[in-house]
Amino acid sequence: MTDTARPDLSASLADRLTVERAVSDLRRSTPVIITENAQAWLVLPTEAATAGAMIELLPDGAPLTLVLTANRAEALGLMGDDALIARRLRSPYEAGLADPTHPAGSGAPGAMPLTIEAPLPAIADAAIRLMKAAQLLPAALIVPLPAPISGLMSLPRSLVLEATLQGDPRLRRLSDARVPLTGAEKTRIVSFRDQVTGIDHLALLIGEPLGQDAPLVRLHSSCITGDLLGSLRCDCGEQLRGAITAMNDAGGGILLYLQQEGRGIGIVNKLRAYALQDDGLDTVDANTALGFENDERDFAIAAEMLRQLDVPAIRLLTNNPRKVGHLAGFGVEVRERVQHAFPGNPHNRNYLAAKARKAGHLLPVEE
Repeated sequence: MTDTARPDLSASLADRLTVERAVSDLRRSTPVIITENAQAWLVLPTEAATAGAMIELLPDGAPLTLVLTANRAEALGLMGDDALIARRLRSPYEAGLADPTHPAGSGAPGAMPLTIEAPLPAIADAAIRLMKAAQLLPAALIVPLPAPISGLMSLPRSLVLEATLQGDPRLRRLSDARVPLTGAEKTRIVSFRDQVTGIDHLALLIGEPLGQDAPLVRLHSSCITGDLLGSLRCDCGEQLRGAITAMNDAGGGILLYLQQEGRGIGIVNKLRAYALQDDGLDTVDANTALGFENDERDFAIAAEMLRQLDVPAIRLLTNNPRKVGHLAGFGVEVRERVQHAFPGNPHNRNYLAAKARKAGHLLPVEE
């Protein structure tokens, strides 16, 4: 009799699938369980903490702990010396503290719930890593579990920390097709998939870049609002189309289109940051008020894409010296930084000025 049973998954593949499902579950507002040293904690996204079905999962009388990043805590005036802080909540509804666009987290007089400091759960760092991987607010409602809850994804803290470590991308090259572009008809697009997050990234090969000694390369983070909708709040659309034109004029180039919207925080959080900018914050302070770093992008992804394309040396089209340093740190030889600036408009002048003043971008500051 033929054995038709499926073979066991390799340990690495099984681990990857476990983290992928945990990230996917959180994005669908489904809590997960993280374990450490025979203890288990229920981890909920703060965005789903008030959903009726989620509240029903909470053990009766269990302490509710809200974990925030230091940036978010500072925005709330909850100072601390650690990268993460924990506050004890009386109700899941107080998890709105994590969101500065929520009344509870707005900082308005009398709106902020009274909370007390709480011990930091042992799995707090893993919980925040998962939230960021899922492009949710970097905050978590964490509850100790006296007994397992069936049907929820459970994974150890060590697996989360290992799988979400920046600088260690697991990319697989998937497809390659000719795609003529306006202004660059001789273009091929190669797709890559991140084997942990499932996110796809693209390499646009314009002209004949692979035959050049050091082709012109642009790392372009996706921007739905600027690239597709023509938003005037940023210069992303101009940078995208300008890069394609410059590469075509140079006889070839590589545009790495990275799915890292809003400097890595995702489209939903980017719109939250826009709302904060409308209230007076700049692009840097808005990201940190949400609890993120100013820039959450992982440029190791770009370095790995270049490695798989067999491109060891480049001329980098960027105004951001940080990109030069990061790529060099990941083994890419950056022979030249090529300026890539465009005139501002009344809607993005403050954005460009903040990038120059606070993020170190080499941009002319308009008076």
